Amino acid sequence: MEMPAPDPRVLALKPALVKRLREVLPRDAVIDDPTETRAYECDALTAYRCPPLAAVLPSTTGEVAAVLRICHEMEVPVVPRGSGTSLAGGALPTADCVILGVARMNAVLETAYDDRYIRVQTGRTNLSVTGAVEGDGFFYAPDPSSQLACAIAGNIAMNSGGAHCLKYGVTTNNLMGVTLVTMQGEVVEIGGPWLDAGGLDLLGVICGSEGQLGVVTEAVLRILPKPEGARPVLMGFASNEVAGACVSDIIEAGVLPVAIEFMDRPCIRACEAFAKAGYPDCEALLIVEVEGSDEEIAEQLGLILEIARRHDPVELRESGSAEESARIWLGRKSAFGAMGQINDYMCLDGTIPVSALPQVLGRIAQMSERYGLEVANVFHAGDGNMHPLILFNANEPGQLELCEAFGAEILKLCVEVGGCLTGEHGVGIEKRDLMSHQYAPADLEAQMAVKDVFDPKWLLNPAKVFPLSVSAGRRDAVRMAAE
Repeated sequence: MEMPAPDPRVLALKPALVKRLREVLPRDAVIDDPTETRAYECDALTAYRCPPLAAVLPSTTGEVAAVLRICHEMEVPVVPRGSGTSLAGGALPTADCVILGVARMNAVLETAYDDRYIRVQTGRTNLSVTGAVEGDGFFYAPDPSSQLACAIAGNIAMNSGGAHCLKYGVTTNNLMGVTLVTMQGEVVEIGGPWLDAGGLDLLGVICGSEGQLGVVTEAVLRILPKPEGARPVLMGFASNEVAGACVSDIIEAGVLPVAIEFMDRPCIRACEAFAKAGYPDCEALLIVEVEGSDEEIAEQLGLILEIARRHDPVELRESGSAEESARIWLGRKSAFGAMGQINDYMCLDGTIPVSALPQVLGRIAQMSERYGLEVANVFHAGDGNMHPLILFNANEPGQLELCEAFGAEILKLCVEVGGCLTGEHGVGIEKRDLMSHQYAPADLEAQMAVKDVFDPKWLLNPAKVFPLSVSAGRRDAVRMAAE
């Protein structure tokens, strides 16, 4: 994955830059020792690494603004970072950048149960948002698999979802407002604790913008009352295609489960060995969860089980207790860790129409044979957000490149059937050079024009989202025009 060469001018500025940063931040908040900056050399896409020029860990919005003003004045690139759990290389540094981490910004600033919102600093982890309100009967709906570690900042940057997004939506559906610091160091309030803001939908522009437009330091998040109850059912099937057809039929029937999760045989085996959740021996497994009152749950599950039986399931297992529900979810929640114990893998994130699931799963199986690389499928089937895990040996020369080519073909297939390149992981560097496969030149031009407004010098999160062949020329043209 190509990255631009570092700017010698910026590298030479390091002593002066560090000196100025230490004037506005506590001494332990500025990291410039090359040994220590290695902690920030990659995110969860660990195949690509590059230590930054320096890293800073501000604690307030004011400190973030001061850092950005300095970097803007000195024309030093900045890469915003939440918890570093991005699977698309969204926080990958360049050698001439400053990593701006928000990990120390993790406070709850305000909670309003009557108006159903919570205001937090964006370094707070996803799961700890629910932790702050669950004692009072509320929760925060988006639940990425990395929710124990991932930060709200990264969730907003990538518009993250999770297992329960089928019913509750992804981050953009649960985000009410942000405090944004622009590259020039200006603090801007967008949206807020109300149903909808007047004027342009700038909140919709910010959510999912991958750190290209500014650094989000505070967020107003929608919180919801906990449902009366929830119950999952586990279904085993004889093939991926049959499981995919069952998902399509459930959605077509108008039932809205809170989650429909899919796992295939390679993933089932790995999860069972790792978590020992008691999963059946089958080719494909679905976990379908519904929630509501006892009557609502019984009615929804009755219809779902009726649909499932039409597909000759190997096993149907309806939870009868909280302990059984936890065991049904145990393997799925452990999936990525379990796969990591058996092999290196690259986790993709394409989204397709639910009706195309059987076709796409069949095509992926054919590609797997052609490339000679095994694929484990685990994903949010209800909204077509696929997460194929391509297994490879990182220590064998050529395997990473083969894996990348395989992944690119899968993502192109997602676009081909009417889907898109990403559902919740973002573009980052992983899908950057595939953007022209989904978007026409005029579409990319419109997106880059928005960046021109927020970040005229193109200093924020360089070499991400836009193909280098397009963004490099755009960045140089904008800078020349400014001069």
